[in-house]
Amino acid sequence: MSRDTEPSAASGTTRPVVAARVPEPPERPSAPPRPTSPPPPAVPAPAVPPRPAKPPRATVPRPAEEPPGPPRAADRLPDGPAAAPARAVRRPPRPTMPPQPPPPTGEPLTGPRRAAAEPVRQAAGTSAASAAPAARRSGDGPPGSHPADSPTFQLRPTAAHAARPSRRTVAAVACLVLGTGLLGGVGTGIWFTDDAGAETGAAAEYDASRQLWHTVPVDTLFPRTVRGEGAGPGGADRTWTRVAVAPDSDCANAFDASLAHALAPVGCQRLVRATYADETSSSVTTVGIVFTEADEEGMGTLRERFAEEKLGDRPDLMPRAYPARGTVAADFADPQRASWTLSVLTDAPAVVYAVSGFADGRTVTDPQPAAEATAKGRTTAAAQAGLGHDAQSIAEHVERGLRAELPGREEPEDPS
Repeated sequence: MSRDTEPSAASGTTRPVVAARVPEPPERPSAPPRPTSPPPPAVPAPAVPPRPAKPPRATVPRPAEEPPGPPRAADRLPDGPAAAPARAVRRPPRPTMPPQPPPPTGEPLTGPRRAAAEPVRQAAGTSAASAAPAARRSGDGPPGSHPADSPTFQLRPTAAHAARPSRRTVAAVACLVLGTGLLGGVGTGIWFTDDAGAETGAAAEYDASRQLWHTVPVDTLFPRTVRGEGAGPGGADRTWTRVAVAPDSDCANAFDASLAHALAPVGCQRLVRATYADETSSSVTTVGIVFTEADEEGMGTLRERFAEEKLGDRPDLMPRAYPARGTVAADFADPQRASWTLSVLTDAPAVVYAVSGFADGRTVTDPQPAAEATAKGRTTAAAQAGLGHDAQSIAEHVERGLRAELPGREEPEDPS
């Protein structure tokens, strides 16, 4: 304690002045450190039978609060004001990476959680420690075993999902189907095209044969001379010479009414005729070709009718003769007709006929078809004169020549 002198007013002397002593403030103790929070108890991972129990999940303890640092200089100075104790700064823990969701396994989302007893398949080379978090992520552990405790479901494969093919498989199958369809379509088209082409070609050839009356030379259809070896009565050789060729015409007034009515279903496109005389000029024969308008089916129908009803043997259906003026056949008219033959073709739209008679103009009262007049034992005038042989031989020769000229025919057919 220091003493100072102070002058006194009454005595004029100085009196010592005692200075008051200020007590020093007590030193404030520093704040004690907060106790560190204990780490959360580690929850062991449940054992997954029948595999050995998995070790508990390693827990990372939260960092303890840092202890308070040394007191500041103001706290150590006695004359300075008291400073508030420093609070420990709590650092938040580092955020951990959230667990990645497991890949879908096929179990429906709305289905129950996989039981804890179902084993978890571990990939080859995966340790038990890394398998435990995977088990918790896949939902094998009980609820609350992992921090998020979020329900995780595994997809169970369904039949539709398992059988769904890949895009490459679908594309390959589609290409295969399209390729097979295209090949089948091409084959079917070729088949139908070939059939249609064959039918069209046959029909075209059949139609082309209708034009033979003006595409084939007259000397080919009706040769100037026709020779028949053994074609006469008793197998005698016969020769006929062409004496006249009629202009081509239609069938109007060319036949009797009955024959014209019988040939009406096939129509008449053109008629060509020629007249022959034998070597003695005692008999004459008119041969003709009727080119019809019918198709092959129509010609077949007409042939069947002539065969069933024997129309070729009826005298009222006997063809008419062609008398040529200035020739030996000038008097060959309807009363002189003695024998005839008629053939309906099916391989060509044509009807071939021949009718024979006497050149001297005699009238015949009992005409006979050529098939009857050539039979053995016949004693009629037409049979004994060989008029049936004349009609049949000349008609067969002209028919063979016509068939030889048909489109697509290489060799003529023998008459039946």
